Amino acid sequence: MMNSVFFDHATIDRWINEDAPFLDLTSHMLGIGAADAYIEFTIRHEGVAACTEEVNRILTHCGAQSIESKASGTQVQAGDVLLRGHGPAHAVLRAWKVGQNLLEYSCGVARQAARMYQKIQQHDPSMALLTTRKHAPGLRALALKSTICAGALPHRLGLSETVLVFPQHIALLGGWEALKKQLVTQKAGFAEKKVVIEAQNQEEALLAIEAGADVVQFDKATPAELQAWLPALRQQWPQGVFLAAGGIKLDNIEGYAHTGVDALVTSALHYAPPADIGVHIYPDA
Repeated sequence: MMNSVFFDHATIDRWINEDAPFLDLTSHMLGIGAADAYIEFTIRHEGVAACTEEVNRILTHCGAQSIESKASGTQVQAGDVLLRGHGPAHAVLRAWKVGQNLLEYSCGVARQAARMYQKIQQHDPSMALLTTRKHAPGLRALALKSTICAGALPHRLGLSETVLVFPQHIALLGGWEALKKQLVTQKAGFAEKKVVIEAQNQEEALLAIEAGADVVQFDKATPAELQAWLPALRQQWPQGVFLAAGGIKLDNIEGYAHTGVDALVTSALHYAPPADIGVHIYPDA
């Protein structure tokens, strides 16, 4: 399951070549590349293993091999070895920093996602934690794998897969009535899609429902506001789905877990502190 996010060979090679496009000059000058060596990646705190499979592939592409590793999604403790490899020293050293950087980002994101997910589960096990596409370009696949292995799910992977109407779209159309007419016109084309419309308040939520929304996404509403709005909205629209997005972080997610929305949408976990990963390289005696 944790290998379900696809990384092609070219991507793995691009990561390696970004760090060592020609050779590892230090290893070459010291003349230590030919001897066999071991490498261990160790996490210095509790957390969740993430993207260890990709680090295995980095080792392989560099000419070494993985001996053992924790699968992505595994709960780990301080001092646990995430991955252990073996091969020629030049291969191990070339894979070292690329693998370490990858684990520090991915395990950091997974740790944050797991913490947020656990806080939701303690209060409302039916509520989902959804992640946005709001991250630095080029990180989507890594961010996706790191979050789903910790219990989160993708909210939106890109513009091509979902219909999500923002206030900017409504402004360009000319208002709510124009949106309603356009959605009616395009209804057949939306047959297999959910129409999500963003709302800033209860009044806009009602306009979104009237316009033909399948899902209403509240942007930057406070937990108190959501708790005040949801009972009446659910009474009027019992089949509706409600999301909360904007400003949801580890330190306030418990408040949102009490609001009664169906899912919380956040980008905060993409910017989690990196995991502390130690690397031990030693000769093959």
